[in-house]
Amino acid sequence: MIKKTYIFLVALMAVAIGAWGCEGPTPQEEPTPVEQPDLSLIKQSVPVTNDWIWSGKPQITVHIENPNAAKVTVGVKVKISTDTKKAVTEVLDSVEVPGKQSIDHIVTTPENLAPGFYRAVCFVNGKSARSFVFGIDPFDIKSEPDMQPDFTQFWEDTKTQLAGVEMNAVLTEITVKSSATRKVYLVEMYSVPDGLSGDPVKIRGYYCEPTDGQKHPVIMHFYGYDTQGSKALCECPAGGSSKYAEFYLSHRGQYLNNRPASTKNPGITEDCENIYGDWFAYHFGDKDSYYYRGAFMDCVRAVDFMASRETSDMSHLFAEGSSQGGALCYAAAALSNYPFTAIAPNVAFLGDYPDYFKIVDWPGSTAKANKGTMTDEQMYAFLSYFDTKNLATRISCAVLGTSGLQDGTCPPHTNIAPYNIIQNPNKEYHFYPEMQHDYPKNWWSMIAEFWKKFQ
Repeated sequence: MIKKTYIFLVALMAVAIGAWGCEGPTPQEEPTPVEQPDLSLIKQSVPVTNDWIWSGKPQITVHIENPNAAKVTVGVKVKISTDTKKAVTEVLDSVEVPGKQSIDHIVTTPENLAPGFYRAVCFVNGKSARSFVFGIDPFDIKSEPDMQPDFTQFWEDTKTQLAGVEMNAVLTEITVKSSATRKVYLVEMYSVPDGLSGDPVKIRGYYCEPTDGQKHPVIMHFYGYDTQGSKALCECPAGGSSKYAEFYLSHRGQYLNNRPASTKNPGITEDCENIYGDWFAYHFGDKDSYYYRGAFMDCVRAVDFMASRETSDMSHLFAEGSSQGGALCYAAAALSNYPFTAIAPNVAFLGDYPDYFKIVDWPGSTAKANKGTMTDEQMYAFLSYFDTKNLATRISCAVLGTSGLQDGTCPPHTNIAPYNIIQNPNKEYHFYPEMQHDYPKNWWSMIAEFWKKFQ
């Protein structure tokens, strides 16, 4: 009994000593959870770089921000197509972005792109980043003239018809707009009929004449498509600077020529209305009575009027206009009896119809709805008489051109077509990467600075 008790006590002491001298098994630690980055927090953007105009290959910057603590790998995709919507290429990149950082990833194409304008659609992790139009070597774009064999004779015959129409200009001073240094007048005069026969068409405009009796450089102002409606007031300049003699032309059926007297446009005492409907569609297909045949001659007539004024220095003749007004700048410079010194067309209309109609819907939709039995080939042959790229073959003056790359009305391809044809070392062009169908913010100061070179 004593022996068993002793053995038990010895064993119990051994256990106690072991427990006191040795640590027990360490509990298994829980693993630290790894934070999974939330890709929905990724931010992406495509900033403008190099005005989105490049040579050979685009260098598109995709800005990616990662607010997660852990790094992420994201997919970047850029789909590139021509401005006529033909697929060109698709660039796929895998990009690692460190935690709490942002990077600029440059996307380019494996091969050089041909001169032209393209649309890029950018995605990051399947989420849209931006869609925009960019240009590659735009001054190398070739839009070959496509005038018909009788193009020159057609316009010479049209000018002969204009010469046979008496101008019969009537001036009415707008006294509330005149100043001591410059008088402002409403001018009413006559231009060619709407066809090879018929009555001459009365056109109007506002004329600003310096009062010092000296000769002054001449500026012609041409308007865009008259979308304001017949109840809107028309721009009437004030006395202001006497540096220039200026004319603001309202060509047939637009502006002062389609406003009722009740709108109180300065000087307008008779009701005028638009008899042409949609101007682009008027007598579409008949070059001898088409709207723009007459409208272009209205520009020539307005220049002739300025030449009749003693204060006009016709050796310094300038023109500016946007959209339709830009097209009228080209028309006036191509067809006028007096050589222009310089023109400034902004987002110009009526250029390179065969490509124009592939890029945007209007005015191609109007043309196709009014072409009747004409084939496309016949339609483009008709339009070639009124295409600024063909008129450009008759222009040699200096040019300041401007385009909005995102213009969905008069896209940059149609703007650059006539500009690239004009052969004059004194020309310059400005692309505005984010501008649509609009004026550049510095439009007036830009053209004033450009024209200073030639005065």
